[in-house]
Parts: sequence; C-alpha cells; structure tokens
Amino acid sequence: MRKLTMAMCLTGLIGSVGMTEQAQAADVAVLDWQQALLNTQSAQRSMNQMKNQLGGQQQQVKALGEQVQSLQEKLQKNGDVMSDSERNNLMQQLRQKGTQFQQQRAELQKKRNQQEQAFLKQAKPKLDKAIEQVVQRHDVKVLVDRNSVIYSDDSLDLTKEVTNAFNSQN
Repeated sequence: MRKLTMAMCLTGLIGSVGMTEQAQAADVAVLDWQQALLNTQSAQRSMNQMKNQLGGQQQQVKALGEQVQSLQEKLQKNGDVMSDSERNNLMQQLRQKGTQFQQQRAELQKKRNQQEQAFLKQAKPKLDKAIEQVVQRHDVKVLVDRNSVIYSDDSLDLTKEVTNAFNSQN
C-alpha cells in the first residue's frame, strides 16, 4: 500500500512538473528586434532616403577607390621600368588619392551612422510599443533576443508580428 501511494505521488509530481514546463514554455518567446525593425515600412523609407542623399557621395568614394587600385596596379606592373621621378610622382599620387579615399569613406560612414542613429532614436518608442502590444496579446512573460538563443521552435518567434504591429502604428 505504501508503495502504491508513493508511486501515485511520484506520478502526480512528474505530471505537475510536465505541466509547469508546458506553462513556462508558453510564457517564453523570441524576437529578432533588429530584423523586425528593418522590415518595417518606415525603415525601408529611411534606407531609400539615405541612398538618395548619400548616393552621389558613395559613387565618388567608389570611383576614388578604383583610381587608387588602378594606381597600385600601375606601380606594381611598371614600377621597375619607370624613372625615379615617374615612380616618385606615381607614389605621391597614390598617397594623395589613398588619403582622400580614406577620408571620404570615413565621412560617408559617419553620415550613414548618424542617419541610422537618428532613425533608431525616432523609431524606438514605436518599436517598444509594438513589442508591448504583441507581448500582451500572447501573454509572454519572458522575451529573448533570437540571436542569443541556440534553438527555438518557429512558433515562438514574434518578429513578423512585431513588424506588423509597428507598421500598423503609422
């Protein structure tokens, strides 16, 4: 009789642990907030606007990089047969173009970073609100960054739903 009672208690305990795990699993979800934000209509508009604003400067940087590469190749191919003054002149051009390239590339990257930060600052309250709406709708207790998770079932991913909630705010 004691064994039967002990077995029933053990079965009940195991069953309640299983139910607790199921209840906890429903309380947890994952989110790739960066992907959710990048997929929004607002982010797409911002990226297009940035391309339009910085496109000309990006083309200049690209052309300057190609000039630097061309000068390097010319120096490697013909450097041995050039006179000292020709080689020095070419090396000076290469240094100047290389410096210009690095400066313009750094300036372009700085502008891009500033625009991205401005967008994130403007979009963060809307993203927070979208996340809150989705979390409340699903009664999520713990929301984990998808990039920090080794494995999760696709049904736990709320990324698309957060993107949709963000878009519906506009």
